[in-house]
Amino acid sequence: MTVNHHSGPTPGKPVTQPLADFIFFSRWLQAPLYFGLIVAQGYYVYRFFVELVEIFHKPNMSENDAVIFILGLIDVVMISNLLVMIIVAGYETFVSRLRVDQHPDCPEWLSHSNPNIMKVKLAMALIGISSVHLLKTFVNIEHVTPHVAQWQCIIHCIFLLSALAMAWTGRLTDSVVTQVKTH
Repeated sequence: MTVNHHSGPTPGKPVTQPLADFIFFSRWLQAPLYFGLIVAQGYYVYRFFVELVEIFHKPNMSENDAVIFILGLIDVVMISNLLVMIIVAGYETFVSRLRVDQHPDCPEWLSHSNPNIMKVKLAMALIGISSVHLLKTFVNIEHVTPHVAQWQCIIHCIFLLSALAMAWTGRLTDSVVTQVKTH
């Protein structure tokens, strides 16, 4: 009977596997962050209804005030939509599969999302939110300093340029991946 005194790695399992498993498991540290965003989503739902109830306390508001008020509600909804995209796509991409592909309410964008697509979608959501803020500024321009309006326009343009750069970079990356797969 021969006894093997070899203390090397188990065949098929590298020595670094426990470290790799630990690093892979670390993705679960993000789960509480997504839970925190869900709590923030709850706050935005609460804020929406608080603002909605406010309309009944101001039945004689001017048309400009009504537009600003409604734009505020739209702003809350758009930020809430942004939170949903980040929570769902982020969890699905970085933590674990949601396994909702067959669910009738599964968002269409979730089935073909990747980090590049999500970056562009998030940038577009930020542009939409910035547009609402800019529109509120223009509707209420008599109460806004030119300096504030100027900076809002500059920031909005930076969001637009950033979204274009991300879309262009994503397109380049996708075309390189497609070329590598075909060769």
